[in-house]
Amino acid sequence: MKQVIIETVRITGISAEGFGIGKLDNGKVVFVPYTAPGDLVKVQIAKSKKSFCEANLVEVLENSTERENPVCVHFGVCGGCKLQHINYSEQLRIKTQTVRDAFERIGKISTNGMSDIIGCENGYDYRNKLEFTFTNRKWLTNEEIASGETFERRALGFHVPGSFSGVLDIEKCWLMDESNAIRVGIKNFALEHNYSFFNIKEKVGLLRNLLIRKTETGELLTLISFFENDKEKIARLMDFVQSNFPQITSLQYVINPKANDTIYDLEPVVVKGNSFITEMLGEYKFRVAPKSFFQTNSVQAKKLYDVTKDFAELTGNENVFDLYTGVGSIAIYVSQACKQVVGIEQIDAAIEDAKQNAALNNIENVHFYGGDVRLLLNEELLQKHGKPDVIITDPPRAGMHEDVVKTLLEAAVEKIVYVSCNPATQARDLSLLNEKYFVAKIQPVDMFPQTMHIENVVLLKLKR
Repeated sequence: MKQVIIETVRITGISAEGFGIGKLDNGKVVFVPYTAPGDLVKVQIAKSKKSFCEANLVEVLENSTERENPVCVHFGVCGGCKLQHINYSEQLRIKTQTVRDAFERIGKISTNGMSDIIGCENGYDYRNKLEFTFTNRKWLTNEEIASGETFERRALGFHVPGSFSGVLDIEKCWLMDESNAIRVGIKNFALEHNYSFFNIKEKVGLLRNLLIRKTETGELLTLISFFENDKEKIARLMDFVQSNFPQITSLQYVINPKANDTIYDLEPVVVKGNSFITEMLGEYKFRVAPKSFFQTNSVQAKKLYDVTKDFAELTGNENVFDLYTGVGSIAIYVSQACKQVVGIEQIDAAIEDAKQNAALNNIENVHFYGGDVRLLLNEELLQKHGKPDVIITDPPRAGMHEDVVKTLLEAAVEKIVYVSCNPATQARDLSLLNEKYFVAKIQPVDMFPQTMHIENVVLLKLKR
C-alpha cells in the first residue's frame, strides 16, 4: 500500500500555472493548487520528482490576508477560474510578477521601466463567449459520490480539467450572466422532453454542444450543435428557445456527426436574425459569427489595442505590417492613424473575417494575406508594399517561429510592437531580438480575472 505523506507548508508565491509554491523541510519545492501567498497549509504529496513535488491541499491551517471566499459553487472542480480564492489586487500583483519573472529569468531583460498592469473593472461577467458540452455521463464530485445518492447523469456544462469525457454540470457561470438562463432553460427543456445527451465515448446522443456569444452593443448569439439530425426534435427546441429567450438576436444550429467537436468545417443553419452579431471596439465594427476568432473580453480588448496603437507612435505616414492578424482587429484599429497596414494570418477563415471587417468599416488602406507568416514575410511582399516602418506582432501562445524572428532581425525596422498572451515565449523571442533591439516599454493588461492568463505589450526600438 502506498504511503500517505502529509506535510505542513507555508505558501510563498504562485507559479505561472496558478499553483501555490512552498518549500518542504528537506528544501524541495512543492506546488499546491488553490492556495494563496501567506497560507499555512497541510498538504498530501501526490507526485514526487527529483527537484520538486506536487501536492493536494488537505487543510488551510492559517489563512493568508490575500485569501477570500470564492463566489462560485463549482470552484475547485471546474477549471475555468483558478484564482477566485485570491483578492483581485493580489491577482494583479501575481500577474505582474509572472511577467517580471519571465522577462528577467528567461529573457534576461530588465523590467525596471514596466508600467503598472491595466486591471479589469469587472472581476466577473467579462467574457463574451462561452462553450458548454452536453453529456449523458455527468461528472460526479467526491461529495456526490460519498453521498450514495442516485443522480440525473444528463448534464450541460464544462469539461473537467484533465478529463477527456468528464463534464461538470454548471448551475451558474459567473463569467457571463446572460448565459445562465439560456443554458438552464435549454437543459430543462431537453430533460422534460427526454432528449438524448451526447456520449463522447460511444458517439451517440442528440444534443452535443452549446455556444453563446454576446457583444457590448447588447446582441446575443446562440448556437446549438446536434450530433444527430432529428428534424422534429430540433425544430421543437428551436421554437422553445425563440419563444422563451427573445433577447437572442441570432439563433443558429449545426449538425456535427464527426468524431471531434469543431464546427469550422460545417455550415450553421440560421433560425433567427443574421448569421453574425456586431461588436464595437472604439469606432470600429466587427462581425462576430459562431466560428469567428475574436478576443473574449471586449472591454479589455479595446484597452489592449489602445496600448498597441500608442506604442506604435503613429503619425499618419507609416507603413505598418500586422503579423498574426487574426480577424484584422488590430490592423483595422490602427489603420486610420497610418498610411497603410499589411496583415498576415495563417487561418483562412480568419482572413475572410478580416476582409469583411475592413469592408464593414469602409477601410481601404488595409491589405490582408492568408498563409504562414514565416513564408509570406519575404522580399516579394516587401517589394510590393514597401519596407514597414512599424511591425506589430501578436503570435499564438507558442510565440514566433525562429525563422520569423530571423526575418525581423534582417528587416531591421525602426519599431516592433509585440503583443503576447504568453510572457514566457515572448521573453524567449525578445532575447533573440536583443541582437538589434532594446525594450523601450512594457505594459501588462489583465484580460481574464480569476485566471493566470495575461496579455503583455512590448515596444522594441532599433539599437543605434
